[in-house]
Amino acid sequence: MSSLGFLAPPPRVAQLPRETQQELYPRLRFQVFAGIFIGYAGFYLIRNNLPFVAKTFKDIGAMDETAIGAVGTCLLIAYGFSKFLMATLSDRANARYFMPLGLALSAIVNILVAFIPGILNYVGLMCVLMFINGWFQGMGWPPSGRVLVHWFSTNERGWKTSIWNCAHNVGGAGVGFLTAWGVQWFATEANDWRPAFWFPAVVALVVAAIAFWLIRDRPEALGLMPIEEWRDDPAKVAKVDDAIEGLSMWQILVRYVLKSRVIVLLAIANIFIYTLRYGVLYWVPLYLQETQHVDTKAGAMGFVLYEFAGIVGTLACGWVSDKVFKGYRTGAGLAFLIAVAVCVIAFWQVGQMDHAPLWLCYILIALIGGLIYGPVMLVGLQAIDLSPREVAGQSAGLTGLAGYLIGATGASLLVGWIIEHFGWDTAWGFLAAVAILTCAVMALVGKDEKAIIASHQSRATA
Repeated sequence: MSSLGFLAPPPRVAQLPRETQQELYPRLRFQVFAGIFIGYAGFYLIRNNLPFVAKTFKDIGAMDETAIGAVGTCLLIAYGFSKFLMATLSDRANARYFMPLGLALSAIVNILVAFIPGILNYVGLMCVLMFINGWFQGMGWPPSGRVLVHWFSTNERGWKTSIWNCAHNVGGAGVGFLTAWGVQWFATEANDWRPAFWFPAVVALVVAAIAFWLIRDRPEALGLMPIEEWRDDPAKVAKVDDAIEGLSMWQILVRYVLKSRVIVLLAIANIFIYTLRYGVLYWVPLYLQETQHVDTKAGAMGFVLYEFAGIVGTLACGWVSDKVFKGYRTGAGLAFLIAVAVCVIAFWQVGQMDHAPLWLCYILIALIGGLIYGPVMLVGLQAIDLSPREVAGQSAGLTGLAGYLIGATGASLLVGWIIEHFGWDTAWGFLAAVAILTCAVMALVGKDEKAIIASHQSRATA
């Protein structure tokens, strides 16, 4: 751990008197949760600003669709790899430093994009900077997962994680407002795109400072008992403090992550979930414009409904997984995924109708968005639930790597190829098949999770 220098986690200290702990624990839990919520929302302010100025780039002849797509793909690929590799470091780093540092570095890259002279003449340089930005973006989720697993116990983690997961919807909405305001307030000439990058980045630097002020690494470093003891709620998977000593990062990764059947199955499930998430999100505006003959604004409304419905669906899924399924995450995930499959098939069939009611299309789009974001959240939660907390970040990172590198890129490239060569009907049939296949893989995850829960309950009884 010392090799991480100032990023190393603080050591455990002697426990405070129980009365003091009872007073401090609730306040600090709220504080650190606010820190990771605000901090993670900050990452979305500077993750993907390019779509908001893509038309400007085209209008001034700086980039065509292929170049814009290449720049966006570089960020996506880097983020997928970083989310996994940074998780390896995050499990052994101080979350208080790790998250704000990543956010600040990402903000600096966005400022560079805005102020490097003539950068639009060098698409390759733009790709490199967006790759670097994507890499620093990968420093957001892992420390959040570390905080969640150390400060919130098993039987409350579903609801708390679902609330935290809404941070990306908050940040995703915020970047739209900030880019619009930035261009409106600070553009010095027509087609001045630079404020869309530097203005949100300045806000993100302020957010990074707030996150640093709020976040604390783990209870034991503050003289508090472990969360499992404070809430009398044993973890699903036992800690491996002693067994992990002396192992290299690679040995830990192989033994506790890559050789874990349930984590590998979750990674496979996440590929399909992200194919669904982005396969619908990316293509719905164009689909509505081409098949329902709506204008650009009406097509974009499908995107907006999809995202905002995701907030409600995420919260509902977290609550259901805790209160209805009593911590059996796969049960909640399967319920939502089956409903996703039904809605995707229904949307596919509605699209075959001549002059289908636009309101019906909007309702189905909102349902798909509201339903798919619950499983998106749950896979990350299951990864930290079903692995020792010492490797929770790596486990979640592996599922994220699979989701972004294969699922999200497949949603843009493969689904686009299907649309171009076989048409919309085949594309929606493909997405419907993916939805059904996702349910099958999650059923396998459920079998393993039930066995782990049975072990958890026996330890709790003992």
